Amino acid sequence: MSTPLPTPGAARTDGSPVRIGALVPLTPPGWVEAGRHLLAGLELAVRDVNDAGGIGGIGTTGAAGAVGGRPLELVVRDTAADPQRAAAAVEELAELDVAALAGEYHSVVARSVAAGADALGLPYLCSSAVLDALTDEPTDRVARLAPAQSHGWRIYADFLLAAGHRRVAVAAQPSVYWASGTRILRDRLAPRGGTLVPLDMGELTPTAMCDALVDRRATALLLLVGHPEPAVPLVRAVRRDRRLAEILIGAPAGQPEFATWAGSLGDDGAGIPFLRYLPERFGPLGARVGTALRERLGEAPSFVAFEGYDTVTVLADLLRTHGTDRAGIATSWPHVDVEGTRGRIRFSRTPGIGVWQWARPPVQVVDRDPAAPGRFRVLHTGPA
Repeated sequence: MSTPLPTPGAARTDGSPVRIGALVPLTPPGWVEAGRHLLAGLELAVRDVNDAGGIGGIGTTGAAGAVGGRPLELVVRDTAADPQRAAAAVEELAELDVAALAGEYHSVVARSVAAGADALGLPYLCSSAVLDALTDEPTDRVARLAPAQSHGWRIYADFLLAAGHRRVAVAAQPSVYWASGTRILRDRLAPRGGTLVPLDMGELTPTAMCDALVDRRATALLLLVGHPEPAVPLVRAVRRDRRLAEILIGAPAGQPEFATWAGSLGDDGAGIPFLRYLPERFGPLGARVGTALRERLGEAPSFVAFEGYDTVTVLADLLRTHGTDRAGIATSWPHVDVEGTRGRIRFSRTPGIGVWQWARPPVQVVDRDPAAPGRFRVLHTGPA
């Protein structure tokens, strides 16, 4: 006699694994290094949840209540920064009886994941994508840990203004994400006397860009472009142009966070401020997780790795307290109140944002110290 397959999304009590679908960029043209860090955080958190007893029954709370519970299992799919590939993965994972979806780094891909999850009734906790318009319409099925782009990039604009930069050039490639960032920066700078100078990197060579910076008298250049191409040659061109010795190079999207940046550029990659979503000081949980992530990665963990860990921490707490039913999880975001590696995580509705949002994740403007490029300096901190 055959055993009937479970209805996708229905609660199970048979001791089988509770599955979470994880979407990460693991192959080009995706940002592979970010995907590797994100996956390391997700996997470490799953291990810690299972070491603490797994996922208990409905109504249990904390590790003690989960002893003897169902193990958590990560079902990983590579998005390769391809929205269509991600959409197909969402449909596949929905049929594999995952309780929820997690992850993704690239904003345009996360939009595809969010749309598919919403249509299929799957709860989705976005780890790292920041684009404000993660969904076209408000939904209860999607929540996000990363700060909305409008929040983080306004903080970056405030840093530029505080440092005295009023003529800011933006070297940008065509993209919904870069266009959104440009608009946020312009709207923040203009009322305070700042001017944004757009430079279309689909038309300009690195040399022509340098000439334009001189002609437009820019004091700062923001790289809203991919890494390593064309970011690396652009940085090298500016660093070697004596006319631009005093210009500030910035990369708000966080490219200098990763080791490949320092490996590609060496000393030229230092002194380039970027956004990072870490607290000034870690508590005991963050410190412990940071040590474990370093061992797992073989290098210092990025903020993306911590976002991955916090993603599973939140989902595990929801699964313990509200059960594994998809519909139940999707209605439980406003009840989240859990200690993450970077602070207390609670979700709320933010004006203009169509998903449940962790409203106050930590935001820093950081650069690599020119005196020691392996060390980071905190230059500016967003409001708590």
